[in-house]
Amino acid sequence: MIQRLQKRYALSEQGAKDLVKGCLACVLQNLSFMFPVSLLYFLVSDLLNGGIASGKSVFYIIGCAVCIGLILFTTYLQYNATYFATYTESGVRRITLAERLRKIPLSFFGKKDLADLTSTIMADCTFLEQSFSHFIPELAGSVISTILVAVSLFVFDWRMALAALWVMPVAFAIVGFSARIQENLNQKAMDVKMECADGIQECIETVRDLKANNAEQEYMEGLEKKIRAVERRSILNEFGLAAFVVSASLVLKLGIATVALTGSILLVRGSLDVITFFLFLLVVSRLYDPLQGALQNLAAVISTRTNIARMNEILDHPIQQGENRLTNKGCDIVFEHVGFAYNTGETVLKDVSFTARQGEVTALVGPSGGGKTTVSRLAARFWDVSSGKITVGGMDISRTDPEALLSLFSIVFQDVTLFDNTILENIRIGNKNATDKQVIEAARLANVDEFAEKLPDGWNTDIGENGCELSGGERQRISIARAFLKNAPIILLDEATASLDVENETLIQTALSRLIADKTVLVIAHRMRTVAGADKIVVLADGAVAEEGSPEKLLEKNGIYARMVKLQSESQNWKLK
Repeated sequence: MIQRLQKRYALSEQGAKDLVKGCLACVLQNLSFMFPVSLLYFLVSDLLNGGIASGKSVFYIIGCAVCIGLILFTTYLQYNATYFATYTESGVRRITLAERLRKIPLSFFGKKDLADLTSTIMADCTFLEQSFSHFIPELAGSVISTILVAVSLFVFDWRMALAALWVMPVAFAIVGFSARIQENLNQKAMDVKMECADGIQECIETVRDLKANNAEQEYMEGLEKKIRAVERRSILNEFGLAAFVVSASLVLKLGIATVALTGSILLVRGSLDVITFFLFLLVVSRLYDPLQGALQNLAAVISTRTNIARMNEILDHPIQQGENRLTNKGCDIVFEHVGFAYNTGETVLKDVSFTARQGEVTALVGPSGGGKTTVSRLAARFWDVSSGKITVGGMDISRTDPEALLSLFSIVFQDVTLFDNTILENIRIGNKNATDKQVIEAARLANVDEFAEKLPDGWNTDIGENGCELSGGERQRISIARAFLKNAPIILLDEATASLDVENETLIQTALSRLIADKTVLVIAHRMRTVAGADKIVVLADGAVAEEGSPEKLLEKNGIYARMVKLQSESQNWKLK
């Protein structure tokens, strides 16, 4: 049962156990509310049979105190078993989802927007809190306690019990049959919410371009339509939910009428005594209140399926695993008939084979969309190949833990990601155990000191969100400094000098030449001048290796590489007239 609850509600093992405890606590709380009804029944019975005996007054006083104590105690248990346990589970869920995302191949993120993933971790987990603190335990508690009370009612009088309880299966069936309609409404509501969230995030990220092109008003009009769509869907969602819940509640209220009618008929015929009639009126007046809440909770539980499905999509996604122990001998990177396709079926690479040797610079060039970046990502196992094999020093990377494998790589991406922290701490990402002296030494190699020491707080200057206080070239140099600090045997450079001016590019290339001694270097570049000194060039076109060799040999061959060099030489002579 615990495993089924884990799967059904995206829970941890402890969370599933706590959910069971919460349901039991709600059962006890609901049953405790029936004790005053029983006490009242005995009191009325005594009054109708000649009054309360002198000794019984103490019994009723003690009974009231016991009822109050039971209600307080069970409420305390219910609060701890639902609210406190739920908040703990919510935190566990967020951490578990984040850890899962850390191990999922990057190909998964190509299908997901950041707003969608953020919503899953934050909003869906918040909805989980509401479900397990309000909806599920109270629903289970109401149903189980009602069944126990129903059994006792049949002991008193089966005819009156039927009159009181026939409405229950009908009411729950109405809400239960609405499940498919609710799921459809919830999914459509979730879709428009995600579309709206994407639009808001896109607006914030592109506000500069919108202003520059006088496109703000047009974009805001489109965004307003998305917001209005969320509003309409939310109203429709609430109406769809209310239509079933209110209908079921109305049916539930008919139980009071049928109890009164049936009891009156039986009372007139003399087959029912007044005390039993009074008991049933008391019980149903207390019984239907939690059941009405249970109907709302049932509808809410049904609506959680969309949120839980989104969490399970992450939790059930295959993760990359492998041996933590590195077995490579050297750091030659070998691609053997590698093919790769995204989940959409789009083929990116087909039968790619080449070797990037240790101690050499291997440059990947070619037309845009040829697969250069994909090759570098596959080498670091950001994605897994669809066919073929990639080895590092003879070690099959598909059988190696990604985090262990990445200890061999220093990577400088084309798109630099920085953190809202100091320059020193942003560089220390490359090696968290590095001293300030080691960090500054790596920074000087990347020419970071040129601008860092001019800032008001020097190396301890906060650079803002994603380095917004710095220029593109300055941000790139911090990224390169990380690679220097990590000092791994394999270096991947994805357009590492694309944001630098000619002077700084020359300085960085000089520094890189000191860094790459006896290391495997894989460089992606569009500017042919950047890779002119490479030991080997691999030309990728249409997802396959079109040419391979030294720059000199490829120029002699007069193929794709030679044509790219010629075109860039001609473009350098272009000028404004």
